[in-house]
Amino acid sequence: MKTNIEDLINQAINRLQQQGTLDAALQPKIQVTRTRDVAHGDFASNVALMLAKNAGWQPRELAQALIDALPDDDHIHKVEIAGPGFINFFVHQQTTLDIIRIILDRGDRYGTSEIRHGEKVQIEFVSANPTGPLHVGHGRGAAYGATVASLMRAIGCEVDCEYYVNDAGRQMDILAVSVWLRYLQQLDANIALPDNGYKGDYVRDIAAELVRHHGGVFVHDPRLIMEDMPPDEPAGGDKEIHIDALIHRAKQLLGADCYRVIFEAGLDTILADIADDLEEFGVHYDIWYSEQTLADRHLVDQAVQQLQNSGHIYQKNGALWFRSTAFGDEKDRVVIRDNGQATYFASDIAYHMDKFARGFHRVINIWGADHHGYVPRVKAAINALGEDETKLDILLVQFAILYRSGERVQMSTRSGSFVTLRELRNEVGNDAARFFYVMRKSEQHMDFDLDLAKSQSNDNPVYYIQYAHARVCSVIRQLAEKNLSHDIAAGNDNLELLTESHETDLAVQLAKYPEVVEKAAINAEPHLLVHYLRELANQFHTYYNAHQFIVDDAGIRNARLNLISAASQVIRNGLELLGVSAPEMM
Repeated sequence: MKTNIEDLINQAINRLQQQGTLDAALQPKIQVTRTRDVAHGDFASNVALMLAKNAGWQPRELAQALIDALPDDDHIHKVEIAGPGFINFFVHQQTTLDIIRIILDRGDRYGTSEIRHGEKVQIEFVSANPTGPLHVGHGRGAAYGATVASLMRAIGCEVDCEYYVNDAGRQMDILAVSVWLRYLQQLDANIALPDNGYKGDYVRDIAAELVRHHGGVFVHDPRLIMEDMPPDEPAGGDKEIHIDALIHRAKQLLGADCYRVIFEAGLDTILADIADDLEEFGVHYDIWYSEQTLADRHLVDQAVQQLQNSGHIYQKNGALWFRSTAFGDEKDRVVIRDNGQATYFASDIAYHMDKFARGFHRVINIWGADHHGYVPRVKAAINALGEDETKLDILLVQFAILYRSGERVQMSTRSGSFVTLRELRNEVGNDAARFFYVMRKSEQHMDFDLDLAKSQSNDNPVYYIQYAHARVCSVIRQLAEKNLSHDIAAGNDNLELLTESHETDLAVQLAKYPEVVEKAAINAEPHLLVHYLRELANQFHTYYNAHQFIVDDAGIRNARLNLISAASQVIRNGLELLGVSAPEMM
């Protein structure tokens, strides 16, 4: 109906332009919104206020001229001017109720559209270093990214979900050394894990697998390993210098082939665990993109060379620097260190160069909020590469703060003291986890209340919404128990019998669903759909508590069954976009 009213206004403007009443050059963007108070109609437009100044009219006078020029439409009951020049549209009751017929006809396609048909979108999210299991902080980015992808597909986008695997670089070397030292400990070597090593139980498990498959092949004398080693932090040294020295010593003693076996044992085990975790969480990826392939395909070299050729790279103290301050960054950034090694930033430049080369119309990076300082330099690099930075959206996600029994759960990935995503799913279930993670704007802090997520009460929003769907299913089962059937055609023929205010309000809410999906998709704001479903469930429960559905009058009975069936269909459609199930019994 909203689109229909926009078309009517456009026709009115064209008619006034043809009459010479309005300048033909005026091409306004028509805005039609739903009113908050039905006393002011169903829809409103501020088009007269927008056009008045350029048209040389008073807003209310222009509003009246537009109303007079509107084509007749059977769906519109009345049109009024309100306030300084708003145009309010009142829709016929039957038109409001027609949405029930539309929903039942479209089924699981209701709410989908093709407004962004053919738009190629890449969404990269989670992309946690494969140095340990996913924890509850990563879960929010996973749920958010997967839901944004579902929403965009619902409006016609072609979406590729991508996980960038950081399988090269220092953190992976720290993991490899941690695994090696745990391996030596399991073979009775007297050697300590460094302060900066990975200490989780999963490291011991990987080391145990190495022992089972390779025996003592990788054993070296701990005294030789620690000989002339700079002290660790607990001994008064620098933990960063200490771990880097250990990495160098491990590569030196083990040799490239043996070191690679240990490196890949850690990488492969943890990456497989991450992939399983995400798949079980309902988060699916089209591409797992390896950072190592950037070097293997010489893309880092190509990116740096392209920036050098365009004059955006300079040399200083033996290193190559990207002149990112020329594009608004706070300082220039090193891309090639003085030892010839590429920085993480150089890899990121190459990765984004490849993203744009793949022909996406829109590229979305979903990062943790702690990466906010990284945004300007990436945008700067894209500009310097000659790409359109407006095609890149970087959406920040605050990590969730977990609470149990009112107490905050402390977490540290490096120390191994954290709650994994798998543990969270086992405790509260996939549905509650997926739903709670997207209840707020992604950039807002989030307190995840475990006790609330597990509760079966109206205070638990996902339970409240799912219960509305289950209630409809219960009514349909009761119908069969009474030897009655639901005649959808008869219900559609008797929609005019739905005269109660609860019925009209529920129908109006159902009609809003496609608009909510569209807005949530375009703005990457799944929380809008969450809020909508909560309001829809509230209106359904209110209706359920106020009226009987299985009544003697077949016309009213079937009409009401159509209405609640439409409500359950919309709830089911919305929950599916959120990655949440719609149970038939609770």
